[in-house]
Amino acid sequence: MEERTADGVWLKRIVRFSYMRMKYLFISWLVVFIGSWVMYVQYSTYTELCRGHDCRKIICDKYKTGVIDGSACSSLCAKETLYFGKCLSTKPNNQAKLGEQGNLSELVNVILSFADGNRDGRVSLPEAKSAWALLQLDEFMLMVMLQGKEHTPKLMGFCGDLYVTERVEYTSLYGISLPWVIELLIPSGFRRSMDQWFTPSWPRKAKIAIGLLEFVEDIFHGPYGNFLMCDTSAKNLGYNDKYDLKMMDMRKIVPEMNLKEMIKDRPCESDMDCVYGTDCRTLCDQSKMRCTTEVIQPNLAKVCQLLKDYLLRGAPADIHEELEKQLYLCIALKVSANQMEMEHSLILNNLKTLLWKKISHTTDS
Repeated sequence: MEERTADGVWLKRIVRFSYMRMKYLFISWLVVFIGSWVMYVQYSTYTELCRGHDCRKIICDKYKTGVIDGSACSSLCAKETLYFGKCLSTKPNNQAKLGEQGNLSELVNVILSFADGNRDGRVSLPEAKSAWALLQLDEFMLMVMLQGKEHTPKLMGFCGDLYVTERVEYTSLYGISLPWVIELLIPSGFRRSMDQWFTPSWPRKAKIAIGLLEFVEDIFHGPYGNFLMCDTSAKNLGYNDKYDLKMMDMRKIVPEMNLKEMIKDRPCESDMDCVYGTDCRTLCDQSKMRCTTEVIQPNLAKVCQLLKDYLLRGAPADIHEELEKQLYLCIALKVSANQMEMEHSLILNNLKTLLWKKISHTTDS
């Protein structure tokens, strides 16, 4: 009896062990399968949308047959001194049309001057076709408007609907670039904390931040109207080796009147339905179940939200409290507030002055 009981217990333990082992093997296989599938989808999407070789071939075929022309075509297609490097975005088409703006006659002259790629005093048909293709890109139009501004990358040339800008050494406001496979494995919360470890010294961060504040001024009720930043994220901002801010991606900076047209009367159940990009939000009129057109936050408030951790981390003790106060006042700005424009200007100037006074005597400035 005791042997049979012992054998029975032993047999039950084998069965239980085999069951647990099969369970863990199945779970491990499932995790590996799902992880592999996610990585495959990410990789196939990336390679599908970041095919520089194919883009170059299409553009150069049109150039060689005389369909298009431009100041960058020879370097890209004949001399091959211009090449595609890092793919900065895997988003496909992402455009918004430019509405009616002020100073249009001046803008037309600027565009015609840029379209004359070989500087012979006239715009040929291939050059005109290239210019027309570029005019369909809202970010290109904005870059043309802001070419005289320090924080807009300088346009170097064009070929078809491809345009070339100056090289910007650092292509994100902060953080470290990791292979996309590793990105998938890092929790987003930890990634945000880790990004703040890889930043320049505080005086240099302050200089970059001043540049961003100046860019907000450039697009706030300028000669061509008011523009809204609808994706205020670190990956859309860069800086050069002198720590001057440069805008890396301007596709989600749109004219205010265009945004109002796009979002007007959009059906909605809550405010979450009234969003363009990631940052441009309006309210949902519950009585009509339609989106209103008044954007809730101005550009400055969104920029201050982005800069809060960036500037407060490592800030000098003697300005930390005042800097934090000004940043939170800035974040609280609302478009609908009384005297918003006055508050906007006051807070923006306070922040620039506070930062500049602290770094103006340093070599980093």
